[in-house]
Amino acid sequence: MDKLIITAAMVGAEVTKEHNPALPITAEEIGEEAYRCYRAGASIIHLHVRKEDGRPTQDREVFSRAIEEIRKRCDVIVQVSTGGAVGMSAEERMQPLELKPEMATLTTGTCNFGSEIFTNPEGYIEKFALKMKEYGIKPEIEVFERGMISNALTLVKKGLLSTPLHFDFVMGVPGAIPGEVRDLVYLVDSIPEGSTWTVAGIGRTETPLSLAAIAMGGNVRVGFEDNIYYSKGVLAESNAQLVERIARISRDAGREVASPDEARRILGI
Repeated sequence: MDKLIITAAMVGAEVTKEHNPALPITAEEIGEEAYRCYRAGASIIHLHVRKEDGRPTQDREVFSRAIEEIRKRCDVIVQVSTGGAVGMSAEERMQPLELKPEMATLTTGTCNFGSEIFTNPEGYIEKFALKMKEYGIKPEIEVFERGMISNALTLVKKGLLSTPLHFDFVMGVPGAIPGEVRDLVYLVDSIPEGSTWTVAGIGRTETPLSLAAIAMGGNVRVGFEDNIYYSKGVLAESNAQLVERIARISRDAGREVASPDEARRILGI
């Protein structure tokens, strides 16, 4: 079993400082929090950014400043989000790809997202995949429903994705696949042999799904984008606190945690 890759999703597009005052917003705050997550055991930073007033943005320059602050402090893998926020155009969402990061997310389907719809029609998906291939960016296939796995395999047939694939199962979003362990097993059983995978459990599903992933040989994503609580009713003090818990549990269970360079080797970056 490979070492555990921990991804820190520190910012997201929905959470505000009113939800958790420790949310990093500025480029410097993001850089400092990324370093704390790295020290706690994270090897990937899943990156969203915000405007000065806290609103989500896909602006290339805002991403560039945040990545620069991260790079000053540590050599983690930076994985930019092309999901952005619900309602953004494809062109808007693709902006950070121009920075040619090591990784980027690629959501391969449309789904309900609470009271909204996260729209990813075929044209969007193929456009994003082609740009990632052109820039040599490793895609993380974001899966909110089982059909998104099939869509990713169609991209392989079209030559837009190369195997082995890396998947992120985002589970527990209202309106999409639930965050039950049986659903995780179903998704894992549905991906091609030789693929790697991560699970991102939303809200209270984060820790149970993380424990299952550790045992099953998968990888784990935690952070304020997915969950702002450390325990029921108790806000997490930082993203790093959530990372540290998963790293500690994994090591206690006998599975070591991957460094950024080890994660690069595992993922074929």
